[in-house]
Amino acid sequence: MKTKKIAIIGLGYVGLPLAVEFGKKHQTLGFDINQARINELKNGIDSTLEVSDAELSQTTELTFSCHVDELKSANIYIVTVPTPIDKHKQPDLTPLIKASEMLGKVVNKGDIIIYESTVYPGATEEVCIPVVEQVSALKFNKDFFAGYSPERINPGDKEHRVINILKVTSGSTPEVAEVVDQLYKSIIVAGTHKASSIKVAEAAKVIENTQRDVNIALINELSIIFNKLDIDTLEVLEAAGTKWNFLPFRPGLVGGHCIGVDPYYLTHKAQTVGYHPEMILAGRRLNDGMGAYVVSQLVKKMLKCRIQVEGANILIMGLTFKENCPDLRNTKVIDIVSELNEYNINVDVTDPWCSSEESEHEYGLSLISPEQDKYDAIILAVAHNEFKELGVENIRKLGKKSHVLYDLKYLLPKNSVDMRL
Repeated sequence: MKTKKIAIIGLGYVGLPLAVEFGKKHQTLGFDINQARINELKNGIDSTLEVSDAELSQTTELTFSCHVDELKSANIYIVTVPTPIDKHKQPDLTPLIKASEMLGKVVNKGDIIIYESTVYPGATEEVCIPVVEQVSALKFNKDFFAGYSPERINPGDKEHRVINILKVTSGSTPEVAEVVDQLYKSIIVAGTHKASSIKVAEAAKVIENTQRDVNIALINELSIIFNKLDIDTLEVLEAAGTKWNFLPFRPGLVGGHCIGVDPYYLTHKAQTVGYHPEMILAGRRLNDGMGAYVVSQLVKKMLKCRIQVEGANILIMGLTFKENCPDLRNTKVIDIVSELNEYNINVDVTDPWCSSEESEHEYGLSLISPEQDKYDAIILAVAHNEFKELGVENIRKLGKKSHVLYDLKYLLPKNSVDMRL
């Protein structure tokens, strides 16, 4: 193969950190169809906060573009576009198909296309590659080749970065698998695991988050049971956690672009081959219902405290799908907002990590700066450091003389709040 030039397709939470690392050792082009995103990166700014301004400025081999023609100079393409679900909870492969169509226009003989986007087993070779073949008129595994190396980015996590998370790799032929593996080994300090096939690598990725989803669903169900038994869930989990092999999961809202989405890719594929998955879908139903459960518990508590529910003012602290991260994708906090609206409750949302403009664009929801002595109830929905530093006394000041403080994230001491999940 000629001197490597790598093109990263999609510069979000996954693509940009990868582009930066490859750009330290290889000639790399970061490509995104979003002109505004390209402009900010050229100015040394990453609005996702995954890469520091210093890292961007120090990566001398990395350039950015939104012009498709510039991709023609590359010979290795790495696709990191989103793979969401639609309103019917079915896989939406549109971004992946469009990226494959685009690559079909620029791929040359001998080139390798590596997919990192989470998919169901078989999607790379059954959906993406035929699109590239059709557009390019090239033959798969003769004229061009493919690989799959699932992303393992954890947004907002400054400890587990792309280079120190072991990387699964694969290729469409044994020889290409070795090329792909060596390519990632050049930047991944933690090392690689070469899977025997693309399908194995795809399946490995999709079950990582399915396993977490099912485990969290179990803990959510236990939380519901313990609530009915008037037992503090965290105290139970801490006691059980003294055994060496007890897994330290916590109850809560399950959103984001991975755990709340990936299981539907696996269940979709399972159903196409005639199997109806019971446990995975049961876990999904339970986790998807946690927003409504939270609101039902809050309303009951307000009624017990003789607080008028209809027309009440409620503050939700946190909107992003996880703490200390600006990512709003598939946040389940919005389920709480929607459920509260059903009761004709006035809902205010505050979050120091995301912009009101993005919140309005994604959910039609304006963020506010909360006022003191205004709220009948306060829900701590996301464990941002800013909320922890604010402390219970200052959070309580936002509420009326009689109000309910509901801590979903065990952020505050038990005896300082009125409710915990």
